[in-house]
This record gives sequence, structure tokens and C-alpha cells, in this order.
Amino acid sequence: MPRNGKANGKTNGKGSGHWIGQRFKRKEDPRLIQGISHYADDLRLPGMLHCAFVRSPHAHAVIRSLDTASARSVPGVVAVILAQDLEGVGNVPCAGVLPDLKTPAHPPLARERVRYVGEPVAAVVAEDMYAARDAAELVQVEYDPLPAVVDMEKALAKDADLVHQEFKTNVAYVHPLKNGDIKGAFKRANRIVKERLVNQRLAPVSMEPRGVVAQYLPGERTLTVWSSTQIPHLLKTQISLMLGLPETSVRVVTPEVGGGFGSKLNVYGEEAVVPWLASKLGRPVKWIETRRENMQATIHGRDQIAYLELALKRDGTILGLRARIHADLGAYYQLLTPVIPTLTALLITGCYKIPAVDIEITGVLTNKMATDAYRGAGRPEATYVIERMVDLAARELKMDPVEIRRKNFPKPTEFPYNTSTGVIYDSANYQMSLKRALDLAGYTKLRARQKAGWKQGKYYGIGLSTYVEICGMGPSSAMPAGGWESATVRVEPTGKVTVLTGASPHGQGQETTFAQLVADRFGLRPEDVAVIHGDTAAVPYGIGTFGSRATAVGGTAVYYATEKIKSKMSAIAAHLMGIKPDGLVFGNGKIATKDKKKSVGFGEVVSAAYMARTLPPGMEPGLEATHFFEPSNFTYPFGAHVCSVEVDPETGETKIEKYVAVDDCGNVINPLLVDGQIHGGIVQGLAQALYEEVIYNEDGQLVTGSLMDYALPKAVHQPQFVLDRTVTPSPVNPMGVKGVGEAGTIGSCPAVVNAVCDALSPLGIKHIDMPLKPEKVWRAIQKAQTPPAAGKRSRAQSRARRTA
Repeated sequence: MPRNGKANGKTNGKGSGHWIGQRFKRKEDPRLIQGISHYADDLRLPGMLHCAFVRSPHAHAVIRSLDTASARSVPGVVAVILAQDLEGVGNVPCAGVLPDLKTPAHPPLARERVRYVGEPVAAVVAEDMYAARDAAELVQVEYDPLPAVVDMEKALAKDADLVHQEFKTNVAYVHPLKNGDIKGAFKRANRIVKERLVNQRLAPVSMEPRGVVAQYLPGERTLTVWSSTQIPHLLKTQISLMLGLPETSVRVVTPEVGGGFGSKLNVYGEEAVVPWLASKLGRPVKWIETRRENMQATIHGRDQIAYLELALKRDGTILGLRARIHADLGAYYQLLTPVIPTLTALLITGCYKIPAVDIEITGVLTNKMATDAYRGAGRPEATYVIERMVDLAARELKMDPVEIRRKNFPKPTEFPYNTSTGVIYDSANYQMSLKRALDLAGYTKLRARQKAGWKQGKYYGIGLSTYVEICGMGPSSAMPAGGWESATVRVEPTGKVTVLTGASPHGQGQETTFAQLVADRFGLRPEDVAVIHGDTAAVPYGIGTFGSRATAVGGTAVYYATEKIKSKMSAIAAHLMGIKPDGLVFGNGKIATKDKKKSVGFGEVVSAAYMARTLPPGMEPGLEATHFFEPSNFTYPFGAHVCSVEVDPETGETKIEKYVAVDDCGNVINPLLVDGQIHGGIVQGLAQALYEEVIYNEDGQLVTGSLMDYALPKAVHQPQFVLDRTVTPSPVNPMGVKGVGEAGTIGSCPAVVNAVCDALSPLGIKHIDMPLKPEKVWRAIQKAQTPPAAGKRSRAQSRARRTA
């Protein structure tokens, strides 16, 4: 499709169609790039105090004593609090509910024991940040170290040390999902492909770490909390519950948020402690997380080990899938910790018709920071394992990876498609997106070059990834805290429009896309529309921004609220023109009949609504509407990625030579923003494949505790991305949109790993676990090139030995 986005389609229904599908620059950007916007750390309130936390240096230990005398003596220190001071403050909440789930109590400050490095044990409040941090270092804590449970597989042993003694096991839950004739599938199979696959632990590393500012006004009995969060309304509710305050007394404001990626889809202990301090001390209190704290005590992502078996016919038809997945949950749960791995189960069949599945997920408690939602949240894990297994199956059957994929795709006419894991894919054309990606990549030429290169000692590889993901979170029946979203649209007396959304964008660009949507429906300009979000005192209660839901769910709420106002304005316009309201068209600042013979100005209708002198009989004045949208299903974006690499056998380095991504997120409101989301997503997926890994040593110490040790990708590491899209509208909402915030991350990771393993296939190398760092790849090459102690090398090994 054209890169100008004009093939994206328009919203259903009648409207000017002028702004939907346009590459419109973000309205948010000028204030952000000029540095005149405000983040949590930019807030300066009169009399504001600063907070610092004392954190455990041990992964597992008994707290024998705490001495705060030295800390209290530091000039400027106002208070030092411990767990016992927070009597009556509730535990950190977890919304995830599963059968037989073992849920440990998670206090905001550690009581009696610490269970991961970075767990807060005390808080220091001072007149300035430096005094608070200096005093925090003087709090003397006597610990009695205990054995740390670090390896999730060893944690499952009967004689393993325990993270929580009261459970008598480290198994938090076992989640089975079984459907179809799995025994028959494996009995009929001509080939069974087995592999152990690892999704390593990752750190989200948003550019802005977490931050909380709180102010309590005793006269008004109101608590205002500014937090860098993705879920302001849910946070407001949980703060009121943890602190025992009426929810009507709590206001949460989300200032600019410098990235979240799911890590701020949470309620943390600090978001209870800081407001509690503000209310007790009678002064505003600020806490801003350091980067080291961010690595230790903000949620991590992924961390799954999967044992998989794929049953196939000799022609490549997939008959069934078995999966035993261990998911490292950490020591405590954050908001969604236990349910994230269950999303892996729901999506593990990927784009393929797999009639029988037998999946078992075991959640494991360890002495680490909690895992939770990180860009993709369970879906990248699922896509990685099924895409690797399909590639391994193709290799086993000596099939082209393209051929085996096409053989197992559902046809476009089979949608809505019921999967064996119980979800219903809304719409798709996997064949079309794959064909487009192959054409753009020059797949046939890449394969020819690969064969010629192997003869010359060049290790070229081509990796594919055809993915589908669950987005538009989602129906409330499938969500732990509601799946609807809210919006209020108000046409002001001057004719400008205010949109109040319960979604909480933080980089996704909804201030722009929602303005485009409303301007398109009213026949105005996006500059005439202001989008307000993130203030619980101003906007109707909403669920928040995560799971690529802000446009698919929040945008649909905006759409319906806009339609309510359009209906009312049509009635007023028809009354002013003395005609019936049917079929009126909004555009160019007017409301007109289809034949344009009669019209009335948009502003004239607005004035009539507010002056209330010429309204139709019985009509209320004003132009404001609120809508709460409850989706009937999730949405299911999909796509095909092709990655071409060269691996240097002397160093193990991987060079990405070409990267093509064809994604389908339904109808597109703003192609420029979609491309930006995909760019960022691909980079994060490549980073997991090649660079990033959170590492704890055997004592539970965080080895990758700073950006000196945790390898984030840099711009120089990235190839040029060739992007395109197909358009398969979703029937779940009237705009036909699906969501795109996580697509790049989900599709890119397996494409890169498949490419590297494909490049090394002449050596007999089947698989290398992520991240594919040069040393790891080099060692795999050296092992493959070393002759076996006994017996002969395989032909592939011998040939590779000669050509390397």
C-alpha cells in the first residue's frame, strides 16, 4: 500500500473523511522537544520535602534490627519511618486471580524479612533530596542472610529453599489449558519436534524512571498525588484503599510520562508511602526513582522457560502442540504478575491451525523483583516459541519456512477464527501480509545469495516471523479490573472541542489521533480539538493505557460520544433550516444537506445550543456527551517480518542487513504515528534477541544493576527498517482499528533469532538461546566446528569446517 497512508480506509458512517489516514505531526511534540512540558520531577510545591528509600542489599534475609539514630541526626532530616509506622496501611495490590493461586502479603516496607535485592525497608524524609539520600545510607540494618532462590527450575525441587515459608512450596500456581485430541495428534504424527526455549528476563528501562509527588490539604481533607503512571484512575482507587481514605478525597494527576512499556501499569508500595508521609507530615513530599532503583525495584518482564513438542505430518501439517512453561514471578506480585503468563497460553498457537493443545504453565516464586507486563506482556513469549518451533519443524522436514507457514494458515474466509486455546481471532489475511513482506525483502534473491555465500564461507541467514497478537484489552469479562473505556466530548461555546478521555497516553500520540478523529467527524481542524487526560478530577473514570487499547477502546468511546453530539447538532441544524435532520453532512465549518443546497454554520448551531432560544422543543441546552465503550472482543493485529543477517564466524557478531515489517493493525488514523510505534517496537524486539538480559547471580545479587551492565541498544546498532502494511479492518469497533503499540516487539524478536540460526544451519546448529551476544554465538560456532571425540562429523559440519 502507499506509504502516504491514503489506502487506510475511513471510519464507518458519514463524515468529512478529511483527517483519518493523514500523516499528521504530533500535537504533543513541540512542548516535549522544547523541554517546556512537566514531568513528576519538574513539580515544585511550597514547603516540599524529599523522600529516599533504604533498600535491601540481600536477596533473602531476616531483619534483625534497624537503627535510625544516625540518619535522624543528619541536618534537614524530618522523619525516618519503618514498616511498623505504617500500621493500617494496606498491602500492595494484585488484581490477578487464578484457581489455587498462592498470594504472599506484599507490604510497602519489608516486615521481618526481605525477599529481593532492592526491597524497601525504610523511608527517609528531608528538606532536600541530597540530605534524604545521605541519611538513607546511615540507616543501619542488621540482616541474617538466608539462602536465595534464584534458579526457577531448581526452585521446583522438593528440597528447594523456600521464598515464603507459609506456602511450603515455591509453586505459585499451575495453569492448565487443554483442548482437542492431543494424544491422537501425537499418535498420528510422522514427526515430533522438541526444543527447550528461553525468554530471558528483561528490564523495561523507560527514559523517565518512576516518580511520585503527594500533597495533603487538611482543611479540605483532600490528597492529591502526581504519579508517573499508566493507570491514574485505578491508582486513585488503590491509594484510597491502601490508605483508608474516601475515594472522593483522593485525586491522581498524571503529568508527562517519559515512557512506561507496561512497567507503570502498576501500583507500587512507594505510591502508598509517599502520600501517607504527606498526610502525616502536613507538607508535600516528592520521591523520584534513581536508575539503580529502577533496575532493582521496578517490574521486570518475560522470564519464561518453555519445553515444547510439536506434532506434524510429513507434509508439514501441524497436528498438535504440547508446552510445559515455567514462569518466574519473583518474590511478590505486582498488579498483574500472575496472569501475564496466561496470555502466553492463549496465544501460543500463533497464526496457525493447531487443532489440539496441551499447555501447562507453572508460576514460580523466586528471590527476585516481580515480573509483570512489559511491552507485549505474554504475547512476545508466545510468538517467540511458536515461531521458533515452526522454523525448527521446517528444518526437520526439509521444507522452506515460508511453505510450512502457508500450509498451516487459516484462510481469510475462515474468520472469525476459533482457536484451540479458546480465543476468537476477529479478522485477518495472513497470506497477504506474508506475500507482501517476502516481495519487499526480495526473498528469492536472498535465498540464492545465501546458498552462494555458504560456498564462500559467508554465513547469511533469513528469518521469518508471522505473528498475531491480542490487543484492545478488552472485554471486562476477561479483564481483572474492567475492560471498558470512557470519553466525554464537549463542544465549547466558541466552537472549539474538548475531549476528556479515560485513557492515559504517554507517547502513543492520542492527543493527536483523538483530535484527528473528532475533527474528522465534525468537519473541523485537529487544532480545534483539545484532548485532556490523566487528571481524575477532570475526566470520567477510565481504565488506562496498556495492551494497545487506547485507540481501539478509548478511541471508540470518543467516537461514540462524538456521534451523540453530532446527532444533537444535526437536529438543531435541521430545526434552524426547517428541514428533517436525516442525512446532514458536517464539513468545512458547516452542516449541510447532501446536495449542499441548504447549510448552516457549525458555530451558528453551537450558539443555538448554548443560547437556548431557538432549540427544538424539549431539547436540553449544551453540547456535551459521555460514552463508556465495552468491546465485545479483543482485537487481533497481525503481520509478517523478514530479517536478513550475516554472522561473522570469527567474532560471533550478527549484522542485520535488511529488515522488512508488514503489519496489519486494521484501519489507520495516522500512518506517521503507526510507523513510529512499529519502529520503537522493532528496536525493543531486536534488543531482546541480541543484547538485553537481566542477570542475578547465585546469591540473588542483581549483576546488571545499571546501564553500565545492562546492554540497551543504540541507534548505531539498528538497520534501516522497510515498513509497509495491509489493512484488514476489525469488526469489533466502528472505526475498524486494532492497535499497534506492541506489534513491532512481538514480531521482531523471533525473526532475528530465526535468521541467525538459519545462517548457522550448515554447522548443524539448531538453536541458540537469547540474547545472541557475540560471545555466545562464537562459542556455539566453536563447539560445532570442533570434531566429536568419537565418530565422524556430519556432512554439514565437515562442509562448514572446510568453508569457514
